[in-house]
Amino acid sequence: MGEKSEHLKEIIPTTGLLFEQEFQSFVLSKPKLIPLKSVTLQKLENMQQEAEKKAKEQMSKILETGSN
Repeated sequence: MGEKSEHLKEIIPTTGLLFEQEFQSFVLSKPKLIPLKSVTLQKLENMQQEAEKKAKEQMSKILETGSN
């Protein structure tokens, strides 16, 4: 396995037609719509808001009964 310098010589035909076709086309697909918030995330946020409302109501009741 000696080191050989292999050199390829280009041969360009002088007669006939030489052409190359290259097509680049885009593949269009349907746009994928994703929800900004998932259903479970919305449910969790609703549960949190309800819990905060209940906590505020209870705190206001405690403050009202404590001041009387």
